[in-house]
Amino acid sequence: MAKLTERESAQIDRANASGAAPVVFVHGLWLLPSSWDRWATLFEEAGYTPLAPGWPDDPETVEEARAKPEVFAKKTVGQVADHFQEVISKLTKKPAVVGHSFGGLLAQILAGRGLSAASVAIDPAPFRGVLPLPISALRAAAPALSNPANRGRAVALTYEQFRYGWANALSEDEARELHATFSVPAPGAPLFQAATANLNPWTEAKVDTGNPERGPLLIVSGEKDHTVPWAIANASFKRQRHNPGVTEVVEIPNRGHALTIDSGWREVADKALAFVKRFV
Repeated sequence: MAKLTERESAQIDRANASGAAPVVFVHGLWLLPSSWDRWATLFEEAGYTPLAPGWPDDPETVEEARAKPEVFAKKTVGQVADHFQEVISKLTKKPAVVGHSFGGLLAQILAGRGLSAASVAIDPAPFRGVLPLPISALRAAAPALSNPANRGRAVALTYEQFRYGWANALSEDEARELHATFSVPAPGAPLFQAATANLNPWTEAKVDTGNPERGPLLIVSGEKDHTVPWAIANASFKRQRHNPGVTEVVEIPNRGHALTIDSGWREVADKALAFVKRFV
């Protein structure tokens, strides 16, 4: 298990000292914890204490991430889930957990372990039992899946790949700005894990959807998302809705996979915040 960074330990100490309910933000592939900065401010203004841990070995800045892409290689879903569990285990209050893309899958894994008071999974990557494989999702994952050697590598997105998978619902200018501001290399391994989850009974890309301690869950889907289309998000919802906890799904019109970082981020954040407020 990766050692907690000084930044993560400081966030934990701050959350425990504040007395406020913590909210843990989980980023997905091709982003860093800093992608949550505006969300963290919004939730703090609403009375929560935000934490945005990294995946193991995440660099601090986009510039550093692009200069040293090899640090991302070989990170797996299980390793990252265990790292976030370590963070949560040191909190004195059970947090809400908000995740995007593979962070949305991780949010559901953590909820299935009984670690969250409420969870929001935004455009979540699929887990074992989620069967749809839309062509757009396969194309969006192709930068990694097209070469088996990428399982052990870090993979960066070209602007054209980012435009298709993340920014198809945005203007050209905004798409280029987001790619320049946020996009970093990412491990290929999680994409291979998700792609083969239904063929591997021992996969790490699985969620305990039946745990009665899972807590309330909201799944958010962007209507025009190429990377995690509605078919995947809705299939995740259908797997989760048999849990005794509250399970809801919402589709955001005219939004793609970049909905947590694009100019309309506030609409999505407000929905997530409203859901968390109901339970935490």
